[in-house]
Amino acid sequence: MPNTAENCPVINERVDDLPLLLAQLKEMRVPELLNEAFPTHGNWRGLSLGHVVTVWLTFILSESNHRLSHLRPWAAGRLQTLRVALGVEVVETDFTDDRLAQALEYLSANEKWQHFEDPLNRHLLRIYDLTGGTVRLDSTTAQSYGEVSVDGLLRFGHSKDHRPDLPQIKISVSTLDPLGLPLTATIVSGDKADDPLYVPEIERVRATLQRRGLLYVGDSKMAALATRVHLAAGGDSYLCPLPATQIPAAHLAEVVAPVVSGAIKAQAIKRRNDETGRWEKIAQGYEYPVTIEADHDGQRVQYVERRLVVCSLAWAKAQKKGLAQRVKKAAVEITRLNQKKQGKVRPKTVEAWQTTVAQKLHKYRVVGLLDVTYREDQQMRAVRAYKERPATVRVVPTWQVEVTINRTALAQAQAVRGWRGYATNAPQAQVSLTQAVLAYRGAPVIERGFRRLKGPLSLTPLYLTTTARLTGLVRVLLIGLRVLGLIEYKARRALAVRDEQLAGLTKGLPKKATARPTTETLLRAFEGLTLSYLGGQWYLTPLNALQTRILDLLDFSSEIYHRLIPRFLETQMKMSET
Repeated sequence: MPNTAENCPVINERVDDLPLLLAQLKEMRVPELLNEAFPTHGNWRGLSLGHVVTVWLTFILSESNHRLSHLRPWAAGRLQTLRVALGVEVVETDFTDDRLAQALEYLSANEKWQHFEDPLNRHLLRIYDLTGGTVRLDSTTAQSYGEVSVDGLLRFGHSKDHRPDLPQIKISVSTLDPLGLPLTATIVSGDKADDPLYVPEIERVRATLQRRGLLYVGDSKMAALATRVHLAAGGDSYLCPLPATQIPAAHLAEVVAPVVSGAIKAQAIKRRNDETGRWEKIAQGYEYPVTIEADHDGQRVQYVERRLVVCSLAWAKAQKKGLAQRVKKAAVEITRLNQKKQGKVRPKTVEAWQTTVAQKLHKYRVVGLLDVTYREDQQMRAVRAYKERPATVRVVPTWQVEVTINRTALAQAQAVRGWRGYATNAPQAQVSLTQAVLAYRGAPVIERGFRRLKGPLSLTPLYLTTTARLTGLVRVLLIGLRVLGLIEYKARRALAVRDEQLAGLTKGLPKKATARPTTETLLRAFEGLTLSYLGGQWYLTPLNALQTRILDLLDFSSEIYHRLIPRFLETQMKMSET
């Protein structure tokens, strides 16, 4: 029977950002490198492992959903788009949940994953000219509603998502500045401490980048002496804050005292405000050298470490305000102990008073900042006669507490507010005091990646429980995190080179322009594009000016959308655009 308008099926496929994401993944060589690193069993049929994971990644990025059973119906409604964009035959059964689970088990193999990750990193650094010398190390947790197992990854531990009631996994990640590109990741059980994760992660970075002389930036948990010595002995530099165990409050007060007294003039640290273009003072500080000696791999290591003593002006202001409020609240609460109220039991001895007051001082963390005195009063209480007992007057001792603020102690405490000690072995010619402060303040770069993992990439809550599948899923999502970072980096770099801004990304504010668009807003701009088959012909929603410009910024041709329909209909489509 010939195809006519009456017997031809009607097909509608939501295209949206699908061709763009597939083009980006192809540019990163993700399908190719996955197929090279993970050869599949001879029983594997249909779409290759690399293409299956690529389509799944596209689904996750587009729909913010990693659940295995949801991919098949999504792909079933986009088969024509997937076939043309991938250039291979695609059927619905390529994306069953069993096939995806099998793919995750392949990706969980550590040695093969390194054979994929190392070439991927080197390829991305080369084609995007990423020559940054700063690597950030940090970890995060991801909770699950699954059950805890003795030999599994899901364990109870310190939750960074404030859900200690749920089992979790822990993910240690290294990223490369300036765009926060993930380099390596280690997945461990949720009860593991952070400290032992740093050295293995550093070794993975060294292996994948094949470079030394990098600056590793981390939090206070990276400040363990063994970690710092390991970096210094290996020819790398570090920058991290020192915890209270290594620079106690008393010692911090000693090193800050010369600045407070004026014996040492603190160096002003300034940063350019992107909105006003003016340089603003954000901190002040100075540095002094310390010789570090320690054993490392059977050898004695000795080097000079720079101790940076820095005061953040904003943090100092907030801390001073908070301390003043705590002192005031503590004084008021202690004074209220003198009040007599029905049902209120007041301390009866001076020891009981001292215990109660000490609890208040510790509660508000103001020990030594309030002077407390206790005054004993004699209260005469008449006792009526009863039977053979005569009337008497009983002397009952009562206590009153008086509180005054120790202005001298408070001033000394306020003087060290906002100060913190940092350690680095980087030469001053390589990393100045100002550069060190600004480098550490770039920590939100990696934190933003964690937010994306748990937001657009839908890492949490986890719906998988087995170790292999959890490991494979995190690795899939880390590829997606690279995609989000690179799209954003390419768009912002193109706008900066052209000295332009992009308008039309904000709904309801078509004239609002930005030079720093996010990947999420760029992808949303492609919502509503539809590929339709009607009356024996394919039709594609025409690209608007904003969508065309975004593709241009990302160095993609509009051909990645136009090729979704047969060639002989492209002329007709272009005519419909006009």
